[in-house]
Amino acid sequence: MEQHFGKRYRLLKTEEFSSVFALRKQRSRLFLQVLQSDINPYGHARLGLVVGKKAAKRANERNYMKRVIREWFRCHKNELPPRDFVVRVKQRFDRSSFTEARRELAQLMLSQKS
Repeated sequence: MEQHFGKRYRLLKTEEFSSVFALRKQRSRLFLQVLQSDINPYGHARLGLVVGKKAAKRANERNYMKRVIREWFRCHKNELPPRDFVVRVKQRFDRSSFTEARRELAQLMLSQKS
């Protein structure tokens, strides 16, 4: 079982993000919003991240949030359906609230299996 987060598991191009945004299949909670595509042709889940300056002004805060989300995805990617997911951070979370953010991420991502 692979546990790395290589390029094949990432959304890299603008067109890939745009296709997920166009479908508008989304769910959200306090900290996070998750958008998903229909089944992709790659046979595995892929992740794209959007952490804007409205969520956190400082780059180190945005990088921390991206690291937390990528780590969760890396550990759970085999449980996810073969779809493209875009996770957008709506509200800043830090070390004191990251467990709640991870719980939200698990609810949003794993409940979208259907």
